[in-house]
Parts: sequence; structure tokens; C-alpha cells
Amino acid sequence: MSVLPNNMLRYRKFISFMLKYWHSDLFRSTASQVTNNKEGQENEDFDQTPEELVEDLKRMGPTYIKLGQLLSTRPDLLPDAYLQELATLQDDVPPISYKEVHHIVEEELGTRISKAFGSFEEKPLASASIGQVHYATLRSGQPVAVKVQRPGIRLKFLEDLDTLRELAGLAVKHTEMARRYSFDQVLEELRRILLQELDYNREAKNLETLGQNLKKYRHLVVPQPINDYCTGKVLTMEYIQGKKITSLSPLKQLEVDYSPLADELVQAYLQQIIIDGFVHADPHPGNVQFTANDKIALIDLGMVAKFTLQMQEYILQLLISISTTNGSETANILLKMSKYDELADIEIFQKTISDLIMDSEHSTAKDLQTGRLLIQLNRLAAECGIHLPVEINILGKILLNMDQLVAILDPDFDLKKAIQKHVQKIMRTKAYEELKPENFFSMLLESKKLAENMPERLNKISENLANNELKIHVDAIDEKRVTDGFQKVANRITLGLIIAATIIGAAMLMQVPSEFNIFGYPGLAIILFVLAAGGGIILSYIIIFKDES
Repeated sequence: MSVLPNNMLRYRKFISFMLKYWHSDLFRSTASQVTNNKEGQENEDFDQTPEELVEDLKRMGPTYIKLGQLLSTRPDLLPDAYLQELATLQDDVPPISYKEVHHIVEEELGTRISKAFGSFEEKPLASASIGQVHYATLRSGQPVAVKVQRPGIRLKFLEDLDTLRELAGLAVKHTEMARRYSFDQVLEELRRILLQELDYNREAKNLETLGQNLKKYRHLVVPQPINDYCTGKVLTMEYIQGKKITSLSPLKQLEVDYSPLADELVQAYLQQIIIDGFVHADPHPGNVQFTANDKIALIDLGMVAKFTLQMQEYILQLLISISTTNGSETANILLKMSKYDELADIEIFQKTISDLIMDSEHSTAKDLQTGRLLIQLNRLAAECGIHLPVEINILGKILLNMDQLVAILDPDFDLKKAIQKHVQKIMRTKAYEELKPENFFSMLLESKKLAENMPERLNKISENLANNELKIHVDAIDEKRVTDGFQKVANRITLGLIIAATIIGAAMLMQVPSEFNIFGYPGLAIILFVLAAGGGIILSYIIIFKDES
């Protein structure tokens, strides 16, 4: 690794941050709360206050602000006071000046703001680490929200991510904990997600895709982009008037039954995860708006997760086993999708997973259990030397946020029962998807190839049979190793018999008078005894110390 002088400031900044928090009580609490009970920890005094942590992240720059935003959605790790303060990073970042916004919009759209928009509010609706949102109207009068990317943000992200990549590489090389939790792989996944979030053209396509996938849900809204006013750094989309779902008052919750809305939200996310393989991956309360007409708007599609067909199958099986509190099946499914070697502690993993699943049997939404459970599974797997795919960690984060949202709408909502209820419908839909014409034609092509090649292959087999040339190769055992083993056994039995015969012969010679004596005994008998003893000692040494276990 080469540390260039112009990188020294970033290295020093990161290392000083880690030195401050690595040995703090807060870090130790964070490390333990994943698997331990949180009770009794909320009132604990830590070395650093919540405000101090937030200010430190702000000083570190936009990359670390983004990491702080992600951390604010993890109630399984931090006390409430820290979560509440970190949540301010989602909308309490100092805005860029309107002069800069004006310049970026005109440069990106290639026209004057006054020509593109009927009105454009100078004060932003929200300001985040990557960009900020302004209210505007088109020339047609349609209200829109315009998201403008901060100038130079991409370069800052790349510099910080490169620094983290080098330091993660060092950590993986020199520390067992970093290797066990694959810090380098986690960082690469974070890098991919963040760089995608910087591309507003991609986010516009994500809005269109999610809107199309969820169009059947009456109470869910996804703002659609105005493509003529979208570029890589400017995103113009439909304006939806709403407020954070966390602002729902307790009185409103008593007056209105929101359990059907919570059920529809859960069903929509199950569809995204298991059927579509395209998921709104950052549904924290700031990105889920509650509209005036009691609908839920999913905004900010910069961060999405994509699951392959095989991963969708695994996740479906995993969610079913968790929802039915089947601990052993949960462990088996996790093992099927994971990577591990002979050093992995499979028995401990299976036992711990089963106990954990059984303990979560009667949890409800207010317990924030389902998402935390998946994150706990990921940690336990790492401790046992098992590497779960990164998709499980992403799924855990999504479900952890879902637990928060559902707990606000209906604290007694049972997510596990909801999963069980929707499983049959999901499986029917998935089976129908697999019967689409494109899948049928693919299977038809494979069948055609098989039919074309079958006569030739059968002809070769029958010809080899007729000529007595058919050979079947079974790669089951190493014949040479087995033969060598038998030969070694035979040699040692033979040598043992020779040594025994030598001892018996020497004993018999002891009774025969001889002129050649050693220590007063017949010399030939003594020589045979010494040879037999030497051979026995050598054979014992080879067996004990040289043989493979």
C-alpha cells in the first residue's frame, strides 16, 4: 500500500476518529447489543454524547454523513438518544446556496430556470448529504420536486471510499475480526450502492420501475420522474405533499385503524423481495411519507437492492422457516446459501440459530424483531466461520426499517403471521411468473437441443457396448493411495513377524552352549536380541510420529 502525501489528511482524519471511538463504552455497547438484550442500557452514560458523535461525522464529510444516516436506522445497535440525533443527518445538513443550485440546474438542463420552470423556490424543502430538494412548478403549472446534487460530491465520495478501501484491506490482512466479518467485501458493496445513488438518471429509472411494479396497491404512491427535466445531477419528479410517517400522532393512531395499511405495505415489500427482485432498499422514516389522503409515498430511490432468481428462492424459504419458527430449517437454508470450510462450527451454528428462532416466536412489530433477527443471524454465522451472502445483511436492514414503519402504523402487528398469510399468494404468483412465454421458449430450446443430440449420443453408447469399449469412470477414491496404504500395512506385519521370530530364535539360542559370549551369555543370541529391540523401537517411532492421522 502506498500512502501519498495528498492522502495523508484523509488517513489522519479517519484514524483519529477510530482512535476516539474504538475503545469507548459506546463502541463496546454497539458490539454487544446485536446479540444481547437492550434492557437496562438506555440510561447508561457513554464517553461521547449523541451530539458529539453527529458533529464528528459532519466534520468527517459527506461520505461519513451517509454512513451516519444508515446507522440511524439501526435501533438494534445504538441507544435511542443516539438514533434520534443521528436521524437529524437525514434532513438537517447545511444547504448549498441558491446561487450554486441555480448554476447547476441551468448547466445540467441547458436552459434558463425561468424558461424551464414556472416557479422555483429558493429555500429547499430538504437538504441531505448528497443533494437537496426544491419545490417548483413546470410551465404547465404541475407542481414538482427538483433534487439537485451537491457540487463536487462524487469526487469527495471516491476519495473517502478509496481511503476506507485501503484501510479495510489492511484490517483484513492483519486482524481476525476484519477477516471474519469480511470488511473489504462489505465496503465494496457500500461503494457500489453509494456510487449508484450519485447517478440521478439511474434513480429516475428506479422510480419508474418501482411505480410500475407497485401500481396495483391502492394506498402506495411512488412519485414518477419528469424525464425531460432529468440529468445525472438533476432529478425532477412529481411533487407529493406529505410528512414523515414518524410524525403520525398517537391520537390519530387511536382514531384510525392503520393495520390494513401496514398489511399492504408488508405485502408490497414481500412482492419486491421475492417476486420482482427489485427493492426500495432504504425505507427509513425519512424516505416514507404519509400523505394527506392516508396513503404512503415511497421516495428517494437512489438506493435499491436487486436479488437474483436463486436468491429470491432462498429468501422465500428463509422467510417461511422464520415465520413458522422452524429453527433447524432456518439454519439449513442459511448453510445452503453460504460459504464455509471444514473449520466452520456447523453444530454450534445450528444449535444457536434454532434457539434464537424459538425465542422470537411471539414477537410483534413493537419489538422490532424480524430485521434485528436477520442481523443477529449474520453475526452468529460470522462467529462460526460461515459467510452469509451480503444480500442477507441488506434484507435485514430493509426488514429492520419495515419493523419501525409497521410499529408506527400498528404496534401489535405480527409480521410473521403476515408473511405466512401472503406466502401462498406469493408462491402462486411466482409459479405464474415462471410460466411466462420467455421462460417456456427457453425450456423449449433446451428440449430441442436434447432431442437433436440424443440419437448421436445413444449411437455412440450402443457402438461402444457392441465393441466392448464402454468405460465408466467413477471418481470416488484415490486407488493409488489405498494401494499404498495396504502395502504399508503388509510391510509392517511382515516386519513385526520377523522381529518376533528373531526374539524367539534368540531365546532358544540362549540354551545352546557357545564359545562366543557377550557378558557371559551366548553372543549370537545377544546380537539377535539387540537387532530385534532396535527394529521394534524404529517401527514404534514410525507408527507414532510419522504416520498421518
